[in-house]
Amino acid sequence: MEGHRRDAGLVRAVGPWDLAASIVNCVVGASIFVAPAVLAGNIGTLAPLAFLLGAFVVGAVAICFAEAGSRVPTSGGAYGYVEAAFGPLAGFIAGLLLWFSNVLACGGIAAAFADMMVRTLPPPLMAPVRVVVIVGAIGALALVNIGGVARATWLINATTLLKLIPLAVFVVLGAGAIHSANLVATAAPSMEGVGRALILILFALSGMEISLCASGEVVRPARTIPRALAIAMLSVALLYATIQLIAQGILGAALAHSNAPLADAMARVAPGLQLLMVIGAAVSMFGILGSEILCSPRILYGLARDGLLPRMLGRLHTKHHSPHIAILCHSALAIGLALTGTFAELAVLSGLAIAPLYIAGCAAAWMLARRQVALAGEPLNFRWLVPAAVIGIASMLTLIALASRVQILGLLAILGASALAYVLQSRTALARR
Repeated sequence: MEGHRRDAGLVRAVGPWDLAASIVNCVVGASIFVAPAVLAGNIGTLAPLAFLLGAFVVGAVAICFAEAGSRVPTSGGAYGYVEAAFGPLAGFIAGLLLWFSNVLACGGIAAAFADMMVRTLPPPLMAPVRVVVIVGAIGALALVNIGGVARATWLINATTLLKLIPLAVFVVLGAGAIHSANLVATAAPSMEGVGRALILILFALSGMEISLCASGEVVRPARTIPRALAIAMLSVALLYATIQLIAQGILGAALAHSNAPLADAMARVAPGLQLLMVIGAAVSMFGILGSEILCSPRILYGLARDGLLPRMLGRLHTKHHSPHIAILCHSALAIGLALTGTFAELAVLSGLAIAPLYIAGCAAAWMLARRQVALAGEPLNFRWLVPAAVIGIASMLTLIALASRVQILGLLAILGASALAYVLQSRTALARR
């Protein structure tokens, strides 16, 4: 693969802290504002430890992505790694899986954001205002991203800071209100409960792959990508485990039955700050949408630049050098999904679709290291890459096995349809020559 062929014309303006902020913004989502209750209901007081276990698993995948990203830093992220390691067919399937998962997540988050915005309105106004919120939020973020990567990363940095303020307040004030009796285990969780908790934790900790889609615009990627991943994932893992511990320590058995666990816990500590948790959830959703619309259209852009999707998706804005056509198409589809689906159903599909991509990314990192591929200077050369790849692949296979039969069959159908699309596109390209 020609290392920077699909990145011609892009501006490398994303530094390590910019990329780390984008990763944190993508990973720290609305789930942390509701997940503690679901986890407590499934595995009780073991949830903080489960977050650390989940962080270990996702950390193994992150190591592989850091290794691969330092070797093949290109637009499309994992698509570029997998293509370089296993060829254009595998790369195309990986790219579509990544984009498919991201656009589902974008639609689901936009739906949840709109539902939160209209929850207090009179019933006759809910539906029309919901449409306005979805179209307005995604449309505004699309315009910001079309205006250039520098402007978009500034917005991401700002929303990342804003979403972390309520969580920081929760940790600081809540730490002193923990009751040790609420942290005592009462009963061993069931295997079914452990399985559901694992899926939720992995979903809550995923999202780094979204930010890496903009690797073609990262400054000194061989150093920046691994550094940003380490900063972001370690910070998020510790934050999540701490929040789960505090919520359990304050609410105890009531945590499993709460619809807004952080807000309910804060109400017991400082009732006046309960609203801050609700606002934090809304800002978090909006921030994730910003990162998603910045990064995911670069997958379409990369595939189009390689001739695997219509060429117009690979066009850059003449003034801002952004893939404006890809941004508009991605945003339009996300709006359609948000208007017709719910957060729960779209999030489940998104989480399942990302598992085979993680498997392919781990395998690609090992293959690229074995072949000593390095397109942008000295790569990471992580000493324990092989164990990390084994842990990542085995964990994602377990995640897929925990899904329902219908979901697994649907995932296989997506993989088959992607392969068929590649064959048809290849034949069309040959016929034009």
